[in-house]
Amino acid sequence: MRSGTKPAAAADTWWLPRGVVALRVRIFEKVNGDHTVTLPNATHGPEVFERVYAHPAVDGRSAGAGLSDLFWYWLAPGPEVHQEHLEPGERYEDVAAATRRMLVGGSADLAEAATRAFARVLDTVPDTRVSLVRLRDLVMPAWAEFCYELVFKEPCPPRARDLITGHAEDVISALKCTGLRHPRRRARLTAYLRDRVAAGDVPHALPATLSPAEQVHYLQGTMFNTAVVQLSEATAHVLLALARHPGVQRRAAEDSGDDDRYLAHVLDETMRLYPLFGIAHRITTGEVPLDEDTVLPAGSVVCFSYPGYHATGYDRPDTFDPDRWADLSAKDAHHIPFGMAANRPCPAWRLSPLVMRAAVREVLRRFRLDSTASHTRSIPHRAPCLLVPRGLPARPRRLEALRSFVRVRDGVEDVTRGVRQLVLGTAMVLHARHQRLATRYFAGQPAGGCPVAHRGDAQAGGAPTEHEPAAGPPPPRPGQEQPPAHCPASAHPTERRRD
Repeated sequence: MRSGTKPAAAADTWWLPRGVVALRVRIFEKVNGDHTVTLPNATHGPEVFERVYAHPAVDGRSAGAGLSDLFWYWLAPGPEVHQEHLEPGERYEDVAAATRRMLVGGSADLAEAATRAFARVLDTVPDTRVSLVRLRDLVMPAWAEFCYELVFKEPCPPRARDLITGHAEDVISALKCTGLRHPRRRARLTAYLRDRVAAGDVPHALPATLSPAEQVHYLQGTMFNTAVVQLSEATAHVLLALARHPGVQRRAAEDSGDDDRYLAHVLDETMRLYPLFGIAHRITTGEVPLDEDTVLPAGSVVCFSYPGYHATGYDRPDTFDPDRWADLSAKDAHHIPFGMAANRPCPAWRLSPLVMRAAVREVLRRFRLDSTASHTRSIPHRAPCLLVPRGLPARPRRLEALRSFVRVRDGVEDVTRGVRQLVLGTAMVLHARHQRLATRYFAGQPAGGCPVAHRGDAQAGGAPTEHEPAAGPPPPRPGQEQPPAHCPASAHPTERRRD
């Protein structure tokens, strides 16, 4: 199936998921207010996108953007110390240095660690029959183990893997509006990491500018949320693209040499067509010229559309064609899967392609992939795919029946899922705007503090604490300690529903 081909069962409803995505972008722009511009657009093309993105005054991260309230809500607990959302300054530099220390390693060692993690997960998949899986669900436990080993320098125990996977799945489901948040589920990972940090089990130097509670949230947000989620999403995209393009898959499976050149082209093309980021927002801290007649004032919110930028400068931009990279340098193309080098790029820009190639090689060594499911940037269906063990006797009729089932189910799910995303997304946007976590954190918190009024101490084991919104931290009651500085509102979730 070629990229862009719509399943027959969804022929009359293919517009619904795209409509939901388009509506979500418009909601983001509306939430950010009037001083918002999205690049590239009909007036300002990719060259303006590049120039503005690299401008030194486009360096604000969270303060002053209504959209920050949404992302803080989705990323809780600890969004105020999440590396992506820290404002420029000493704390960011300290956190970024800690992340770089954890990601350091030899290429061979990192690739071997990824291969081992995937081998353990793939060992659980039957090799005597065709299996129908959701690729994101399949690969997330492997990346959870891999990231655990980066942080703790030891094999990942099953309990830790399950806590990390449950947390990461909850975050990405909320971000995609396919499910609501479950703060208690997230709090269990917080409690586990709190115990490990307190016991001195982390062999890396954690950011010294953060309190012990913030160090826990830093680990949870950066290493066990963003790292696990992004690696899982990217790997699912690559495997689904291979499953939908059998010719490309055959070449990638055969190209198993040390350089992996063709597989690298597959990764580049996948990340071009399906970038992990839809919209990245920045806040201007000074005037930024758009053109000769237009200047963005300080405090403006700029939304950078990665899909829009990646669609410019290519022949047949909607076609999946890894061969285009044979004569095209990713450095010179409109291709920023890890962000702009001049504006805080992803710290895993070197590690991610290396370990993803190792992971994909291990999957292709064991299985042939086949899928008739749709492929969109957000993959809210978690990438349904058939895994056909290598060497399994061919049963064409059974395989075709399974392919038809995947196609029909995908079309039906698209309709119901689109409606669910709209309903749940609206509910979470309204709830996030009511909580205003980022807004309250930055308003009247000169040296940190928690923008909630505490009614009770946190329960043992990291259970959420009841709270109500307040303009600032209340004075301590007699016999009660004052909550620590920089205490995140999101560490005390408001939802009290069960998992």
